[in-house]
Amino acid sequence: MTTACCINVLNGGSLRVRNGNSISTTTYECCKVKDVRSCPSVMSAETKRLLPPNTETVQTKPFPIRGERANYVNSPHVIAMVGLPARGKTYISKKLSRYLNWIGINTRVFNLGEYRRHATTAYQSHEFFRQDNAEAMAIRNKCAVEALEDVCQWLENGGEVAVFDATNSTLDRRRMIQEIVVEKMGYKLFFVESICVDPKIIEQNIMEVKISSPDYANMNKDTILVDFLKRIEHYQEKYEPLDEVHEKDLSFMKIYNTGEKVLVHKHEGHIQARIVYYLMNIHITPRTIYLTRHGESEQNLDGRIGGDSNLSARGKQYAAILSKFIKEQQIGGLRVWTSWLKRTIQTVSDIPAPQERWKALNEIDAGICEEMTYEEIQEKYPEDFTARDCNKFAYRYPRGESYEDLVARLEPVIMELERQENVLVVSHQAVLRCLLAYFLDKSADELPYLQVPLHTIIKLTPVAYGCRMEQIKLPVEAVDTHRPKPKVPGELEERFRKKKIAK
Repeated sequence: MTTACCINVLNGGSLRVRNGNSISTTTYECCKVKDVRSCPSVMSAETKRLLPPNTETVQTKPFPIRGERANYVNSPHVIAMVGLPARGKTYISKKLSRYLNWIGINTRVFNLGEYRRHATTAYQSHEFFRQDNAEAMAIRNKCAVEALEDVCQWLENGGEVAVFDATNSTLDRRRMIQEIVVEKMGYKLFFVESICVDPKIIEQNIMEVKISSPDYANMNKDTILVDFLKRIEHYQEKYEPLDEVHEKDLSFMKIYNTGEKVLVHKHEGHIQARIVYYLMNIHITPRTIYLTRHGESEQNLDGRIGGDSNLSARGKQYAAILSKFIKEQQIGGLRVWTSWLKRTIQTVSDIPAPQERWKALNEIDAGICEEMTYEEIQEKYPEDFTARDCNKFAYRYPRGESYEDLVARLEPVIMELERQENVLVVSHQAVLRCLLAYFLDKSADELPYLQVPLHTIIKLTPVAYGCRMEQIKLPVEAVDTHRPKPKVPGELEERFRKKKIAK
């Protein structure tokens, strides 16, 4: 099989080996294309790139040769949140937007609270949300219409999924959304209701999130808690949960107590199916995710990319110090994930925790450039070297992968990470860039240039609406493998020329 099976996990730790399809299996069927015969003497290199995929260009990779990110959206979608305040609607909205953008679906959140704050003077008290406050109710309804108009305009201008983050807690409000989004604009509409009856979760949400709201600037915590609970009471007076009988024509899902139970009603299409699957996997349990590259490898020292080499002497030192660091943290329920490559497995060989090998965590496949230095690639394939600098995210190594391919490969890993508690992921530079881009909400342009140095632990702690990152440099020197975006595409920095430095 692989070296993974030959490495012992010490002190009673268990080992599992899995590939990227163990959670979500996608079957690709390569389309049949007619035999295309080219004459190298008359056909330019650029023309060759436009030919249909064949065994010479893609080998076993059933992806197109070049092009933009795959477009999964055949019709614009509006995802409308539903629920009382402090039920995690904004948390869900932001996480969903981050995930959809990461997989290449242009998504934006429209938060109704921001429209309300823009339309009013400074927040006074919960009285603004009383159901019998006619003046305030008129302002709130006007803001809802304006927000929906902005949603539709953004989708008209090329947006793909808009998340309407509001309470939308009455039948009348949801009918209005249906009329504007579906009947007037012809878009798809999917409601997501968050229901929570656990007072501890509600109070925790108020204290973690609402105290930092612009509504409560310069107020003490006790005052905030009392006022916000009153605000919730005003909403409860008219709250009408989504109903399968009275709203039988709507597509929606209901999430109970942050994932304890999920109900799905009439979801339609690929996008809504992916949203349902993603939201079924997220949770709010406090946890920490540790990311680190393998220890310095022999090919790192030679400046070669890819391959499956062993750790260098300093890489072995890092493995020992990493093991000591992890033991000192006394992390409850820790799981260790690595790729199938020797350098990651060797890095965790002394860590006493259950371990899993993920083929999906293997380094980006550099195709015909595997185990070459940057200088060698520049000399042998100058056009490809320059093309990669022009669009590093979408560029695919000949017979290899792009960062875009890597994101698709890592989606099952992200889904499983969302389900887990404390995890240590030991992988590779390009892979960890993709994972970091998801957790830190980085764009496709930023992703390929995120710094992930050797012998450094990246500690990620999920917080209210994002992720807190801390870098811990362990005391073992290593080569610097980071190549920043060059000012001139195809230009190679002097430090990468005939020196033992890497990717």
